[in-house]
Amino acid sequence: MRVVKLVSWALRGGRSCGGRGTRPPTGTRNSTCRCFRARFIGIFLTATVGLGAQAIAQTPEQFYKGKTVDLVIGYPPGGSNDTFGRLLARHLGKHIPGKPNVVPKNMPGAGSFLAVNTLFNVSPKDGSVIGIGAPTIPLDEKLGTQGVRFKTAELNWIGRVDSLVNMVFMWKTSPVKTFADALQRESTLSGTGVGSTVSIYPTVMNNVFKTKFKLIMGYRGSNEAMLAVERGEVEGHSTSWTALKVNHPDWIRDKTVSILVQFALKRHPELPGIPTAVDLARNDEERQVLSAIMNAAEVGTAFFTPPGVPADRVTALRRAFDATMKDPELLAEAGKINVGVNPITGEDLQKLVAAVSNLPPALLEKVRAAYTSAAH
Repeated sequence: MRVVKLVSWALRGGRSCGGRGTRPPTGTRNSTCRCFRARFIGIFLTATVGLGAQAIAQTPEQFYKGKTVDLVIGYPPGGSNDTFGRLLARHLGKHIPGKPNVVPKNMPGAGSFLAVNTLFNVSPKDGSVIGIGAPTIPLDEKLGTQGVRFKTAELNWIGRVDSLVNMVFMWKTSPVKTFADALQRESTLSGTGVGSTVSIYPTVMNNVFKTKFKLIMGYRGSNEAMLAVERGEVEGHSTSWTALKVNHPDWIRDKTVSILVQFALKRHPELPGIPTAVDLARNDEERQVLSAIMNAAEVGTAFFTPPGVPADRVTALRRAFDATMKDPELLAEAGKINVGVNPITGEDLQKLVAAVSNLPPALLEKVRAAYTSAAH
C-alpha cells in the first residue's frame, strides 16, 4: 500500500520538489519536479521488472519445490482414464524436480470436454496443472464438435502411458453374440457423454455398417454404465478393454460377456480373435474413414498441460514422465492392477496429435458423416 501511495504521489508531482528552504524560481522548480518524478518512476519500474524476471527465471526445481500439482481427470472414478491418472499421480512427483505433491482430481462432464476446456482456458499456465481427456479430442476439434473450446496443438503434451483400445461387449443374456448379430438385431448400450468414446464408437458403427446399437445415455462414467449392464437395464456397453479387465476380470474369466468388435488400428495382443473396426471395412473408403477415427487409440491415455507453460517446465514434466514410465514401482503396480504400460514421449505425442487432426478436406467430410450423431 505504501508503494502504491508513493507512486501516486510521484505521478501527481509530489507536495513539493524544492524542499523547505528557499523556493527556487518557478521554471527551475518545475524542471526539478520533472527530473525527480522521472528518476523515481524509473527506479520503481526497474525494480518491478527485476522482480518479475527473477520469478520467471526460477528453475523448475525452485518452482516445484513445496508445490502441489493438480492432475485433472476428465472422467468420474472407476474408468480406465481414472485408473491411469491415479497410477501416474502416485509415482510422477518424485521424478519432477523439486518433488511436488501430485493430487488427482476428477472433473467429469461432456465426455471430458469440461476438463479439457478448463485446462485450456482457465487453469494456471505455469505447469502446476496436468490433465487427461478423451483420446478423440484432436479429431473433435477438427470436426468442430459441439462443446469444443480448445486447440489441441496448443496444449503441451507430456506423454502417453498406453494405447487405449475400446470395444463393445454384450451381457450373456443378450441374443446379440457377434458383430453379425448386431447388424440384424437392435441392442441397447449404456452411454455417457456425447464427446466420449463410449458413445462415439458405437455411433460410428451404426453410421458406417448400419449396426442397430441403441445408446441409452446419462450414465456417469463407464463404471456406472457397466453396473447398468449387470442390473439388466441395458444389454451391453462400449468401453476400454482396460476398464473391463480392471473392474470386472471375472466377467472375462467366466465368459459372462461377449466381445463383438475392438476399436483400434490393429488387434490388441490379448484380443487376437476379435476383429477391429478396420478389419470389418468392406472397401477402401470405409477403411480410410475408420482408420482416421481409430487413430485415437494411438493417442490413448495421454497427459497434457495448458498452453503458455514455460518451456523449461514443459521439458521437466516430459522427462519426469519418461522416468516414471521406467520406474520399477510403477511397473510393478501396473502389473498388479492389470494395466499395460506402452509409453510414447511428449514430443512424439505432440506430433501424433497434430497428425490425427490434419485430415484432407475430402476425407474429413466422410469422417464427419460417420461421426454425425456423436457430434450433435
